[in-house]
This record gives sequence, C-alpha cells and structure tokens, in this order.
Amino acid sequence: MKRITTTVFLLALAAPAFAGGNIAAGEAKAKEVCAACHGPEGNAPISPDFPKLAGQKADYLENALRDYKSGARKNAIMAGQAQALTEKDIENLAAYFSTRKGSLYVKR
Repeated sequence: MKRITTTVFLLALAAPAFAGGNIAAGEAKAKEVCAACHGPEGNAPISPDFPKLAGQKADYLENALRDYKSGARKNAIMAGQAQALTEKDIENLAAYFSTRKGSLYVKR
C-alpha cells in the first residue's frame, strides 16, 4: 500500500511535466502578447474586466484560446489576439500560465 501511495504522490508532482506545451516558449510568447493586459505572469490584469490567467488549468486555457480563435467564444480583443496563435503557441501559453502561482481575486 505504501508503494502505491508513493507512486501516486510522485505522479501527481510530475503532472506538469506531462503538459503538452513548452513552458519556456510559453513564457516568451506571454511576455510578447499577453503581459500588456494580463500582467507579466498573468496575475496582474490592467483592469478587472481582464481575467487572471496564472494558476488556471492548462486544458481550460487551451480550450478558451481555441474558442476565441474559432469564434465560438466572443471577445473582440481576444479574437484578434488568438487569430495570430498557432496550435503550439496555445499549448505553450497554457503550459506556462498553468504553472504560475495565481491569486484568487482581482482588486477593484
């Protein structure tokens, strides 16, 4: 039983390593296109209207970006930003922001 518990614990710690994206590439892209509105690490939006990205689940971020790109999710600013992203960019950004420490609330 101890061996199973230890294995499960180690797999849980390694989960971010199995993410589809490249964290370093995501960080570089985030500084290029995301930081202006969402803050340097996705945790300091310039307005309460912009969400915090830091600490969000990678699959949530990937789905949101794909939906903005396809038009399934509507936002004029994000639609324009997402159009320029490749599938790899989306995976990298999601991997990066999912590893950042996020705080729960935006100050208003």
